[in-house]
Amino acid sequence: MKRLILSIIAVFTIGSAAQAAEWNIDTYHTNALFSIRHLMVSDVQGMFPEVRGVVNFDEKDITKSSVKVEIDVASVNTGVAQRDSHLKTADFFDLAKYSKMTFVSKKVSKNSDGTLAVTGDLTIRGVTKEAVLKVEGPTEAVTDPWGNKRRGAKAYTVINRNDFGVSWNGLMDNGGLQVGNEVKITIDMEMTEKK
Repeated sequence: MKRLILSIIAVFTIGSAAQAAEWNIDTYHTNALFSIRHLMVSDVQGMFPEVRGVVNFDEKDITKSSVKVEIDVASVNTGVAQRDSHLKTADFFDLAKYSKMTFVSKKVSKNSDGTLAVTGDLTIRGVTKEAVLKVEGPTEAVTDPWGNKRRGAKAYTVINRNDFGVSWNGLMDNGGLQVGNEVKITIDMEMTEKK
C-alpha cells in the first residue's frame, strides 16, 4: 500500500513538473527586427541578431510564464556600415555607455484573438519604460535531429524612441524630420528546452 501511494505521488509530481519548463532563447535562430521612417517617405529596416534570454513557460497556466531578454547593441545591422556606426554613437544607442538592451516581463495575459500580452520593463540606453509585447505562440514543441525540444514565438510592439533618450534628428528643407520617432519592433524567436 505504501509503495502504491508513493508511486501515485511520483506520477503527480512528474506531471506537475512537466507543466512548467525553462527554455533558452537560441541566439542563432532569433532576431530582434526594427523598422523606422526615413525622410518620412520610406521605411528603414534593421536587426539585432545577438539576442539571449530565458523563457519560463507554464503550459498549465500561461499567466504564470515569464521572459527575460537581453540584446547586444553592438550587433545592430541595417545593411549599411556607415549607418550602423552612427547608430552606435551617443546620437542614438551610445554603445560606449550602454552595451545592452533588456526586456523583463512582469505580467502575461491572454488576448481575445488568442495571442498573448506580455507586459514588462524595456530598458534602452539606461532608460526603463513599461512596454507590452503582443506575442504569437509559443508553438507546440518539436524535437530537432539532435534530440532538443524546440518552440517558436513572435512578438510585436511599437515604441517612441524619444521616450528612451534616442532622440537625435535633423530637419529637412520642408521642415520635416529626417528620422521618424515611432519604431516598430518584431522579435522572431526560437527556444530550446533547458535539459
